[in-house]
Amino acid sequence: MDFKKGLTPTPTPTPTSTLVPPPCTAIGQTWTSPMDGMTLVCIPAGDFQMGSTDEQIRQMRAENPNWRISSFMFEKPAHTVYLDAYWMDQTEVTNAQYARCVAAGACQAPESAQSRTRYSYYGNLQYADYPVVYVSWEDAVDYCTWAGRQMPSEAQWEKAARGTDGRIYPWGNQSPNANLLNYNDILKDTIAVGSYPGGASPYGVLDLAGNVWEMTADWSTTDYTSTQTSWSNPTGPATGDYRELRGGSWNYNNWGVRAALRTAYDPNKRVDHIGFRCILSTAP
Repeated sequence: MDFKKGLTPTPTPTPTSTLVPPPCTAIGQTWTSPMDGMTLVCIPAGDFQMGSTDEQIRQMRAENPNWRISSFMFEKPAHTVYLDAYWMDQTEVTNAQYARCVAAGACQAPESAQSRTRYSYYGNLQYADYPVVYVSWEDAVDYCTWAGRQMPSEAQWEKAARGTDGRIYPWGNQSPNANLLNYNDILKDTIAVGSYPGGASPYGVLDLAGNVWEMTADWSTTDYTSTQTSWSNPTGPATGDYRELRGGSWNYNNWGVRAALRTAYDPNKRVDHIGFRCILSTAP
């Protein structure tokens, strides 16, 4: 499906060495991809805390007594992870960006052109800058490959969301509100990417909480944390039936939009509240 006049996807260059960004060394660096116009932000190399600590869990349950302790079982134990530097898409991939990949013949069009409350969504100029939905995990991989990038690992996603201070949400430990993200069925559908600058992560990544769930590269297993032997650039289990989603969506509450939350899903699903973003790692 082509966009209306004024937003018809234009030809894009073939990935070449010109797509290699400058070295990522400091917070605040940005780079714009010539493939899809995406702004990427630098996530410098180093350690971060992945998962939820017992103290954080006690704090969250004190504020939300209805949250069961079992809700946190796949986030424990908290552990230190080292990651090489990488670049992450500043926002979720949009309808307009995805349409360029479709026009290039490298991506399959979304299964539906609708969203939850809109009959015309993908292909509609009004929603060009809204996150693409109704795409599968393989569709997301195809897009990231076409754009010269990769799908983020769970660890890469979580570091980008919470930085090095172990915060609960991308913006800090303050409970969510409607000025920070699209969540809790307040809007009942997606919103344009980048609409909540106050909800940015420590690196300046936007929309890592709410709007749409985001796919990661990792398979999901219940015993991964306890069986992993190295936390240096972890890439997740070798096999599985489900993939991990991160970040919550427009119809999830406080619990579902936490940076450490892990949830498994069928990677073949194409639904109205799951999207994705890519990363670019230049490490060998």
